[in-house]
Amino acid sequence: MSVTAPRTTLRVGKVGDRLLRDDAVPKVKGEFDYSSDLSAPGMLWGDTLRSPHAYARIVSIDLSKALSLAGIHAVLTHIDVPGRKTYGLEFPDQPVLAMERVRYVGEPVAIVAADHPEQARRALAAIEVEYEPLDPVVDMERALEQEPLHRDRPTMGHGYLDDPRPNVVRHLVIRHGEPETAGEVVVEGVYEVGIQDQAFLGPESGLAVPDGEGGIDIHVATQWLHVDRDQVAPCLALSTGQVRIHLAGVGGAFGGREDLSMQIHGALLALHTGRPVKMSYDREESFTGHVHRHPARMWCEHRATREGRITCVRMRILLDGGAYASSSTAVASNAASFAIGPYRVDNALLEATAVYTNNPPCGAMRGFGAVQTCFAAEAQMDRLAAELGIDPVELRLLNALEPGDSLPTGQVISGSLPTRDVIRRAAALPVPAEEPLPRDPLRLPGGAGNTTHGEGVRRGVGFALGFKNICYSEGFDDLCTARVVLGADGSAVVHSAAAEVGQGVTGVILQVARTELGTDDVTLAPSATASVGSAGSASASRMTWMAAGAVRDACRAALEERERRGGGEVDVERVYRHPRTTPLDPETGQITGERAHVALAVAAMRVVVEVDVELGLSRVVWVGTAQDVGRAVNPLAVEGQIEGGTAQGLGLALMEELVTRDGAILNASFTDYLIPTALDMPPVDIDLVEDPEPDAPYGAKGVGEPPTVVSTAAILSALRDATKRPLTRVPVRPDDICL
Repeated sequence: MSVTAPRTTLRVGKVGDRLLRDDAVPKVKGEFDYSSDLSAPGMLWGDTLRSPHAYARIVSIDLSKALSLAGIHAVLTHIDVPGRKTYGLEFPDQPVLAMERVRYVGEPVAIVAADHPEQARRALAAIEVEYEPLDPVVDMERALEQEPLHRDRPTMGHGYLDDPRPNVVRHLVIRHGEPETAGEVVVEGVYEVGIQDQAFLGPESGLAVPDGEGGIDIHVATQWLHVDRDQVAPCLALSTGQVRIHLAGVGGAFGGREDLSMQIHGALLALHTGRPVKMSYDREESFTGHVHRHPARMWCEHRATREGRITCVRMRILLDGGAYASSSTAVASNAASFAIGPYRVDNALLEATAVYTNNPPCGAMRGFGAVQTCFAAEAQMDRLAAELGIDPVELRLLNALEPGDSLPTGQVISGSLPTRDVIRRAAALPVPAEEPLPRDPLRLPGGAGNTTHGEGVRRGVGFALGFKNICYSEGFDDLCTARVVLGADGSAVVHSAAAEVGQGVTGVILQVARTELGTDDVTLAPSATASVGSAGSASASRMTWMAAGAVRDACRAALEERERRGGGEVDVERVYRHPRTTPLDPETGQITGERAHVALAVAAMRVVVEVDVELGLSRVVWVGTAQDVGRAVNPLAVEGQIEGGTAQGLGLALMEELVTRDGAILNASFTDYLIPTALDMPPVDIDLVEDPEPDAPYGAKGVGEPPTVVSTAAILSALRDATKRPLTRVPVRPDDICL
C-alpha cells in the first residue's frame, strides 16, 4: 500500500545557509507524489453530491436508485454520521452532511463509494433530492438586516462583543485616544476587495484506510494535522487515538487547507465499507468546496496636519464570511488591528464586522484580513500625500511606527520593527530604465496577444508599506511539539507534525537540528499525529518560529539526556510556546494584558507598471521590495517566499476574482479564473532586512504573508500613478483604467 511518505532529507546546511530544496526538481518535473497520487489495494472511490442552491430547505432525499446501481458500496447522508453532526475550525457550526437546510452552492449533501470514479458519478446523478429554495442572503450589508442563517448564533458568548444584529460572526471595535480629533487635511475613500481563491496546484484529495479494529488512518494534504484529527474523531464517534492523520504530498495551501475537505467524508465511507476510500476533487469542486479570501468593503477617513502628521484614522470594515464561521473571527480581528498600517496614530476608531451570507464560504488566506485593509490604508496614504503635496515615501517615513510606539490596541511594540529602515531600503532600490519602442510584444501590456505596439502605454511608479502579526494572537495557546531520537550510532531522527505545504518548513527543521546537534546525519520522519504531539498550523507566518523553537529545545534536551546517560539511544519530546498573549477587550478593543500579538513584521514595496490606457491592459514591469525578516534561516527560501507572496498579490491586483451571482460561482475553472503565469511575473529585487526578533528562536520571523499584504497595494499605487484614476477596487478591470 503506497500511503507512507518518504523521510525528508535536505542538502547539508545549518541555520543561515542558502540551501536548495530537495523537492523542487521532482515538483517541476511532475515526479512529486501528491495526495491525489495515493492508492491502496482494494481501494474504492468516493464522491460528493453538492447543493445546487445557495439557500434551500431539504424536503426529502431518495437514495434507492443510487443504491441499486452496480459497483456502489455506500450511499450516505447525515443520518449515517455516527457521532457529532457538525464540525468547524473554530466553531462547530458546519454540518458534516447537510441536514435540514443547505446554506451555499456546493454544500455536501450525500457521499458515495464505488469501484470506479465514473460509477460514483452515476450514483450521485441518481440521488433524488427535493429542495424548497429560500431567498438567499448575498449582500454583505443587507445581511445585517435579513433573516439569520444560524439562529443559535454559534460565535456569540466566546468573549466577543455581543452584537444583536442578525448574521454577525464577529463585530470588533477598537477605540484609541480621541476618535473625534480633527485634522487640517482630511481624505476619505470607499474601497472594495473581491473574492480571491487560493488556487493551489493540487486540489483537495486524500485516502482513508480502516485499520480493521474500528479506527482509521487518513492520509491527506492539510495544514494542521492535530486539529483535523480533533474535528474528525467526534463526528466518527471515535477517540482521538483511533483517528490518525498522516500528511500526504501537498500541492500548496495558502490557508485553504486549514478547513476540512474530504477527511470526515472519506473516513465515513471507509469505515462503512471496511475498505480504503480515495477522494479527489476536480477543479470545479475544489473552487466550490473550500474557503476563499473574504471580500471586503471599507469606508476610510484619514485626518492629518498640513505638515503630514496623521492625527486620526476612522475605518469601517465589512467582511463577507459566507455560510459558516471558519476563521472569520480571526480575519475580522486582523483587519481591524492592522487597518491603519505600520504608522503611529494617536487617535483612531476602527470597526470590523464579519457576516454570514449564502455566498461561497470564506476563511484563511495568506495575509488574512491585513491584505484587505492594507490596500485601503495605502490608497489613503497616497491620497493624503497628493492632497498635502508631500512625497509619498516621505509621508510614510514621517509617520512610521517603530519600537516603543503603541498600536491602536494599546500594545507597546517591544520587539524588532525596523519600519524606517525597510522604507528607506525599498525606496533606494534602483528603478529600471524605460525600454524604448518598438519592443517584443511579450514586454508590453497584453503580452503574447500582440494587442498593442505601445502607442497608448503609460508608465507608473508606486510605493506601499504594510505589516502583519507573526503567530497566533489574542490569548490562543499556540504551541509546537518536536521529538528527537538520537541513535547509538550518532544519527538523529526528528519527528514533527509541522505541515510542509511548500513553504520549506522541513528545511528549517533539518537546519535547526543540524545546527544544534552538530551532525549532518539527521533525517525527518513523516508527519503524523500518532508519532508526535501537535505542531500547530502552517499558517499565520508562525511555522518557522514555532518549529525552530520546538526542534531547538528537543535537540538540546536530547543532548543533555545522552550526556546524563553516558551514551546509547535517546528519545526526547519537547513542547515550545511563544510569549503569552491575551484577548482584546470586547468593548474597547484594547489589550487586556501585555500584548495581543506576539510580534510584527513589516514590508515595503516599490513597483513599476505599464498601462495601455486605450485598451485597458496592464503589465507589472518590476518589483523592488525590502522586508523585515528577523533573521533568515535560509535566505534562498525566504526570497522564494517573497516572490510567491508577491505573485498572489499581483493576482489579486489585476486578475483574480471569483464572480458570483445569487451565491453561485460563475467562473469555477482556470479557464475563467485567471492566475499569474511566469509571463506575468516581473523581476523582483529583494533586500532582506535582518533585525533579529529578541523573543524568536535564532531571531527569525515568518516571511510568507507580508509580501502578499503589501504587493496588491503597491501595484495599485503604480496603476494610479500611470492612469491618474482613483482605482478603489481590486482586482482592477480593463474598463477601470481605460481613459
